[in-house]
Amino acid sequence: MAKGDAPEERKAGRLIRRSLTLLLLVVGLVVWVGYTGTFQLDVGEQAVILRAGAYDRTVTSSGLGFHLPAPIETHAIVETQKVRRAEFGNVDSPLETKAETVMQTGDNAIVHLEFVVRYRVVDPRLVLYRVRDIDAVVRDASQAAMREVVALNHIDGVLADSRFSVESEAAQLLTSLLDLYETGIEVLQVELQEVQPPTEVRGAFDDVVAANQDKNRQENEARAHQNEVLPRAEATAAELVESAEAYKQSRVAKAEGENARFRSLLIEYQKAPEITRKRLYLETMEEVLSKSQKIIVEPGSVVPYLPLDRVERSR
Repeated sequence: MAKGDAPEERKAGRLIRRSLTLLLLVVGLVVWVGYTGTFQLDVGEQAVILRAGAYDRTVTSSGLGFHLPAPIETHAIVETQKVRRAEFGNVDSPLETKAETVMQTGDNAIVHLEFVVRYRVVDPRLVLYRVRDIDAVVRDASQAAMREVVALNHIDGVLADSRFSVESEAAQLLTSLLDLYETGIEVLQVELQEVQPPTEVRGAFDDVVAANQDKNRQENEARAHQNEVLPRAEATAAELVESAEAYKQSRVAKAEGENARFRSLLIEYQKAPEITRKRLYLETMEEVLSKSQKIIVEPGSVVPYLPLDRVERSR
């Protein structure tokens, strides 16, 4: 009986070992698939999926993602909402250590210019597989763009008058260069931090800048005074025009009324000249005498007259 049970036990042992091996293989396969075929995307991240080493697709939805296990498919995660900075120069450092800040203007002057470029990734595929060192490309292109723009402007404009224009033109030129290189980068802002002339003439340029600031301040004050006085003058002028127009209309109306009265009198005079003449005389005398003082005396009884009422009124 013991001899017959031995082959059965060995067969059962081999079956158990095979089952355990298969179970371990299944578990390993599940772990491998889960480890190499899943990924987690946070907000502002994208995943580039490669199939057999070639670009296949880009996943933009945040959350848990899946793809075929490696080495069939692999992934690379890139932050696309992160704002990155590239800083250029430090104008406070010694001259020999800040070569990247020294630039030549269009009027052959030298300025020390410090600026910052802000950018972000918009196409992860290009960033990963079209450019070897994206930071180096951004720095080189930024310096090239800024130097070209500064070379097209005079030093006064770079120092004060055209700073915004220099920033805008440099951003546009840098965007064109990065698009030409197919970097997958979007330029958000180019900002001038500090611009200084050479140390030897810095005092003179500071005086020029101060003078320009005084000029701008006085122009703003004059413009504010103009905006205050001009509306008042325009209102007064409009009021005078309206008053003159009203006076004109009243005079025209009065003249037309007198003309109509004269014509009506003329018609009456032509009908009865004597009667009309006498009536006009009486009306005229009535109007004249109504405004004067009258003294009535009997003939032959004139006595000396002392106008006491006039004397009282004149006091």
